[in-house]
Amino acid sequence: MNSEIPKQKQVMKVSNMAENLIGSEILKLAAEINNKIKQGEKIYNMTVGDFNPKIFPIPGALKEEIIKAYEQDETNYPPASGVFDLVESVSCFLKKRLNLDYSSDNILIAGGARPLIYGVYKAILDPQDTVLYPVPSWNNNHYCHLAGCNQVFVETKPENNFMPTADELSHHLSKAQLIALCSPLNPTGTTFSKEGLQEICELIIAENKRRSPDEKPLYVLYDQIYWTLMHGNTQHFNPVTLYPELKEYTIFIDGLSKAFAATGVRVGWGFGPKHVIDKMKAIIGHVGAWAPRAEQVATANYLRQDENINTYLKDLKAEVAYRLDNLYEGFITLKSKGYKVDAIVPQAAIYLTVQIDLKGKIKADGSKLNTTADVTRYILEDAKIGIVPFSAFGASEDSSWYRISVGTAQKADIQGLLENLENSLKKLK
Repeated sequence: MNSEIPKQKQVMKVSNMAENLIGSEILKLAAEINNKIKQGEKIYNMTVGDFNPKIFPIPGALKEEIIKAYEQDETNYPPASGVFDLVESVSCFLKKRLNLDYSSDNILIAGGARPLIYGVYKAILDPQDTVLYPVPSWNNNHYCHLAGCNQVFVETKPENNFMPTADELSHHLSKAQLIALCSPLNPTGTTFSKEGLQEICELIIAENKRRSPDEKPLYVLYDQIYWTLMHGNTQHFNPVTLYPELKEYTIFIDGLSKAFAATGVRVGWGFGPKHVIDKMKAIIGHVGAWAPRAEQVATANYLRQDENINTYLKDLKAEVAYRLDNLYEGFITLKSKGYKVDAIVPQAAIYLTVQIDLKGKIKADGSKLNTTADVTRYILEDAKIGIVPFSAFGASEDSSWYRISVGTAQKADIQGLLENLENSLKKLK
């Protein structure tokens, strides 16, 4: 008789952080849509906040500079804080375009905005600290998880264009060590008004005056990666221009990716108080999240080409505006016909905020749309349109609002998308 006790299969453990880390909901949805497209379905994929380079190529002058840099063998490690020539170029660019005065000691170059945001979280926050941020917003919940810190979020309202207000944030400031703000906002494409941002800044200043010298201050992460893509008469505002005393507490996130349709070029810059930027330099250096040297050298040269930049931005903004304006008008036309849809006037970036409120409607097969997930699935399966619900950006699961991204849309796609949507809305009872 065999009395041996069978060995239990070993459970392969990983860290609690990794075990509970959630992947990108947006990329998951985009992958599903891409699989449908590969199988031959005609899908209007408006999910990913990216540019199709066949429609929106990077500036020709920037491409030439990148090629030149590779031809000159600029392929070894860059300095951990960025190629000095680029740091100087960024400093001049910020002064000329935004009247922001930051020296090379206050600027850090990295491989896009993401490692910079991660660097801010890791440089400022201890595990017991708290981040305050509005929802919908992009990825703050995931960065809080990566940093192991606490999070407090406030859900914003459509009547405020989904931008946070001072009143919504005021009750939570005393608990926080970092407030994460973004304007123009991903996912909404909306922006802070001057008055709205001023009111929030005044609260932050008052909170920091209240804190004792041995307390960690309330820092501001200000993501302005879309600031060059303002729409119509919309203006961009930032905390430091409005209140210079906030320069000591504000860390900006910025870069090449959205300004010049260069998401894959991977050149971003952060700037802020030296004592924070120095720590971020060490973190980014250890992670190795540098922008490639050749692209840094190229960007340094390109940022000095004012005429080329002005021409490129004028053309890019016109192409984006055509798509946003026509989509907006299409949704408002559908609303006027009695369908339960709506849209917020486009203000900036490559996003249109739309409402598709179909919960409770009955499909042609007799089944009912009970949840936002049901509505999203119906719009994808029947109308052949892929859009991202605000719940993917931290908003309530029952929110009926969505992000439409136009960075991959052909002009001809707009009419077809709207026709498909109306046909699908007509089928519902």
